[in-house]
Amino acid sequence: MKVTIIGGGGLVGSCAGFSLQAGGIVREIALVDVNQELCEGQALDLLHGSSIMAPQTITAGGTDQVADSDVVVITAGLRRKPDESRLDLINRNVALFRTILDDVKKHGLRNDAIVFVVSNPVDVLTYLAVQALSLPASQVIGLGTVLDTTRLRSMLAQQLSVPATQVSVTILGEHGDSMVPVWSQAQVANLPLEKYPGVTQSVIAEVESRTRGSGAEVIRKKGGAGFAVGVSIADVVHSIALDEGRILPVSSLQNGAYGLQDVCLSVPTVVGRGGVLSHIEVDLWSKERTALVNSGSVLRNTINTVMNG
Repeated sequence: MKVTIIGGGGLVGSCAGFSLQAGGIVREIALVDVNQELCEGQALDLLHGSSIMAPQTITAGGTDQVADSDVVVITAGLRRKPDESRLDLINRNVALFRTILDDVKKHGLRNDAIVFVVSNPVDVLTYLAVQALSLPASQVIGLGTVLDTTRLRSMLAQQLSVPATQVSVTILGEHGDSMVPVWSQAQVANLPLEKYPGVTQSVIAEVESRTRGSGAEVIRKKGGAGFAVGVSIADVVHSIALDEGRILPVSSLQNGAYGLQDVCLSVPTVVGRGGVLSHIEVDLWSKERTALVNSGSVLRNTINTVMNG
């Protein structure tokens, strides 16, 4: 499988490239970036470790790399300027993203290609990609709340002093302020979370609060997320490459789950070689369902503002 990363010179794209290299599953990793020299440097750095890692082809090139790619990951994006509003940043990133999509369309995609959007605002940009590309909606996915979910699991595990791999709790909805942690289904080592020693409502509230602010904290302390988003991207790509049919909270076009329509956000999604294979609707607490519907409304309003602006 060939994976092309547009934005591969940047922090997120290069961390994704390294995570895919470490995974040893994909056959070829191609990095594309507007900063060609930086992109070549990242590819060279990856190449230097290849004898220890996996038998893969690693290249740096132009957007024409997408033409024979199985998965096209788009990580390119702009950061917020001082005193810039969220909507202004969204509008700038939408403009950049449309340029990228035009470039991708110019070079063409395989009929079975998967376009995987990571750039923010990921749910809005995933929706734009669905509208702009001549691909079935099932072949366009966004990272959604995959990163938020692993952040929540990892911080809850740290709080409870248990292995993070034994914590199961998922975030649905928007990758943003209206995200919805699904505490009703949470478990530790297959045991109900609320029954687990040391778990109180204050502990849950504290971990949720830390998770909501964790992206901003990483940006403040090191300039931006890299490692965790890199492994999150690789986790989704590997599910596609191996046709695993795993259930992941990726963002995709909704067509009825939880009553959501014509908006991209995260619900439990079966992911395989065809991209989105299906959506799963599990019972939620009433307040969780209401919050998820509200998250869809928030995103729908943002999409309307962007597309009519």
